[in-house]
Amino acid sequence: MKILYYDCFSGVSGDMNLGALIDIGVPKEMLLSEIKKLNIDGINIEFSKKGKHGIYGTKVDVKYEEGHVHRNINDIREILDKSELSENIKKRAMDMFILIGEAEGKVHNKSLDKIHFHEVGAIDSIVDVVGAAICLEYLDVDEIWCSTVQLGGGFVKCAHGIIPVPAPAVCEILKDVPVKSGLVEFETTTPTGAAIIKGNVDKYTDTPQYKILKTGYGVGTRDMDIPNVLRVHIGEVSEGENKDDFIMNRELMIECNIDDMKAERFDFIMEEIFEIGAKDVFIENIIMKKSRPGVKLGVLCNENISDDVIKFIFKNTTSLGIRKYLVDKVMMRREVQELMTPWGHIKVKSALIGDEVVKFKGEYEDIKKIVKENGISFNQVEEYIVKNVRRQMKK
Repeated sequence: MKILYYDCFSGVSGDMNLGALIDIGVPKEMLLSEIKKLNIDGINIEFSKKGKHGIYGTKVDVKYEEGHVHRNINDIREILDKSELSENIKKRAMDMFILIGEAEGKVHNKSLDKIHFHEVGAIDSIVDVVGAAICLEYLDVDEIWCSTVQLGGGFVKCAHGIIPVPAPAVCEILKDVPVKSGLVEFETTTPTGAAIIKGNVDKYTDTPQYKILKTGYGVGTRDMDIPNVLRVHIGEVSEGENKDDFIMNRELMIECNIDDMKAERFDFIMEEIFEIGAKDVFIENIIMKKSRPGVKLGVLCNENISDDVIKFIFKNTTSLGIRKYLVDKVMMRREVQELMTPWGHIKVKSALIGDEVVKFKGEYEDIKKIVKENGISFNQVEEYIVKNVRRQMKK
């Protein structure tokens, strides 16, 4: 199995991604030829060899003379629809634009079609996203893997003013993606880079096992204390090495023991910690010293929100001390499909080991909506899902 691995130790942006994929073997002439199919006059893409801290790779600069133009998702869809690009490239690019649009919509409390892209609506960003789709289609790997993504820190100036790093849209796009921040006081991952990762990566791991076939580097613009480059590998994974196809993430576990707090307060505490961004929050009954009954509060989260979680626990519980440690999280690969039922569409989530579907279930909110609207029982809907998904598995 051939894989593409993104090593995002210095984050990822649209131009760094293009540079890395060109550096690893995507022909420049092919990219330029495909970009012309957008039918936008005046685009000039320059390629050069640049170095950061002694690491040399490909620098990509997109030049285009354009005024202050705001495009919405429909404008971008029209550009793609009218282009001569393949349907696969159009879909891959559109999926990334939708990720950005939905994130911006949530941040600014607007619907997707009301969002006007600023930086992302500019021609250079359109080229970055469409170029990513072109290059990934060309490489035609079996899977795309990615490391924990470095986000950077500090503040950045954008169309809305001065905002903190990571930018709110980046946080929204990279929901459920392993990230870390604060390595440098600059923005190292942009919304475009975040969408490229979220829209295309199949597996996140900091401990990949594969044979390296090629390595490429995409060089960024900024000079920092660390090399401002994106590293990518083309790797080969034998069937034996990938037979279980698990997803490995490294997360932070935060724990504390509590024996002198009213139980009803835990409902509020768990709800608010989830709001901060924790992956999981749970309590366990324990016996503490002198045989006192108590509970252990556990929180599983990314390192970048650990300080917020710890401050909240100290302020809102009776705990005086907290334990934290890194854990390796092993997950089954998951797929989501839509099942058409007599009452409407239901999302079905499947968990796989390799290519084998080991377990599956319907989306609870979808089932609840159908039950309420049609006056039927949960059992009736769930039995329909089981019967029909198993029938599909036998085909």
